[in-house]
Amino acid sequence: MNTRSLPLMCFLFTVFLSGHFLAQGESVILDTIEGKGAPPSGQLLEYFEGAKGYLAEPEGEGPFGAIILIHEWNGVVERIKQVADALAKEGYIALAADLYEGEIGSNREENIALMRKAREDEEKIVSNLNAAVQYLKDRDDSNGTVATIGWCFGGGVALTFAMGSEHHEGTAIFYGSLIEDPEKLSHIHHEIHGTFAGQDRGISVESVEKFTEALREAGIPNDIHVYDPVAHGFWLYVERDVETNKEPAEHAWGRLQEFFERVLQPQED
Repeated sequence: MNTRSLPLMCFLFTVFLSGHFLAQGESVILDTIEGKGAPPSGQLLEYFEGAKGYLAEPEGEGPFGAIILIHEWNGVVERIKQVADALAKEGYIALAADLYEGEIGSNREENIALMRKAREDEEKIVSNLNAAVQYLKDRDDSNGTVATIGWCFGGGVALTFAMGSEHHEGTAIFYGSLIEDPEKLSHIHHEIHGTFAGQDRGISVESVEKFTEALREAGIPNDIHVYDPVAHGFWLYVERDVETNKEPAEHAWGRLQEFFERVLQPQED
């Protein structure tokens, strides 16, 4: 497996597929992203008017860190719900935000139409996600920390949200659209975690490099990796090409675990 760590202010993630990462990667989430996940077992939640979010809760009393999942271009589909369930098993409150008011796309044309409709009201997207952050921080079992994770459309939304939103502690982007202006990125006040595909036809390696350089110029801590042999969507749907995707997905999950462990620490009084 070829992978590129873009180290311009990255943390120490230069050991690729080490025993450390593989041991951490032995998790229900790996089965989930390979298409072997159990049926969703969480509950629907209207945290914002019209939104049909999906909530998965960990066992125990907490306090827990929380994660907002921001869906791809097709909406809160089963795979997103399954990943939320898997993150709950890791000990996080997981809320899959709904930016499409319950609508799900079933083909390219529908997905594009849903994205365009959502993007017509960027302020509503921010209000939606602000409500999700506030709901999670206000829970009795919350430790007061929230991170976002988004894929594709959701990755771009997560990055934009990080620049002007309710305070949260981290943003993870999986092959989402990028911003290369250091001045705009300077409004972010937490770590950015990025996972990209070297064979992505939509987001070039050059664009990722410019994004990483802009983060460095803006003084934003980051962990950005490009996995050379894989294509767009490799992590959320490993089963599309198991032979190519599995090892990069395992490594990416190890990094993501480290990220969540770092940014979702309990707040001290």
